[in-house]
Amino acid sequence: MDDLRLHDHRNCASCPIRHRAVCSKCEPDELELLDSIKYYRSYDPGQPVVWAGDPLDFVASVVSGIATLSQTLEDGRTQMVGLLLPSDFLGRPGRATAPYDVTANSKLLLCCFRRGPFERLLRETPSIAQRLLEMTLDELDAARDWMLILGRKTAREKIASLLTIIAQREASLQKLSPTDGSAFDLPLTREAMADYLGLTLETVSRQISALKRDGIIRLEGKRHIVVPDFDALIAETGDDADGGLLV
Repeated sequence: MDDLRLHDHRNCASCPIRHRAVCSKCEPDELELLDSIKYYRSYDPGQPVVWAGDPLDFVASVVSGIATLSQTLEDGRTQMVGLLLPSDFLGRPGRATAPYDVTANSKLLLCCFRRGPFERLLRETPSIAQRLLEMTLDELDAARDWMLILGRKTAREKIASLLTIIAQREASLQKLSPTDGSAFDLPLTREAMADYLGLTLETVSRQISALKRDGIIRLEGKRHIVVPDFDALIAETGDDADGGLLV
């Protein structure tokens, strides 16, 4: 990690993830305490953040970009097991090593907190502990939802579900609800989508083309997605009227 670029101090009040992050319930004096132990790290696409089993001396919130969580078997096979999107939390208090390989999938910016001071602050600041518990339970619910997506949904439903999750997160970061005409840049390559969804690259490309042909999405360039009718996209997920998806 010698080539990481450390970022200058940034104002929490203007942080784009402030309302969703682990600090969202903090009072001004508590934010000052967090501010005293925070620093920023950025990563280029493809750059490892940490390898499974290695010491992890910090915890962090994703400010921008996306990271993948992967697990490698003894024979070298690798499976992507999760995504870290903006406002998601990286690391576990009380756990000194990383359980997964964490890799930047796009330009990634982390707001980091030194592990020791953060764990002490967690014990002394109920608002941070409460928010972290909420985020952990949300992550558990999302993991259960993802088991359904991977285990029971068709390829088309899997693609639509992933697009819905990303659209909902993008809207939430702007304190909005996704609507007709919602637009976002797809943060994953089609290869990464295939790995995450348990599909082939060809299947991912075919299903995205089908959703485009059927007017469910518009594709502008390689990565920019426009959703003309958000309810129509949700209908393609195979879920109920609200999408049944956690973000």
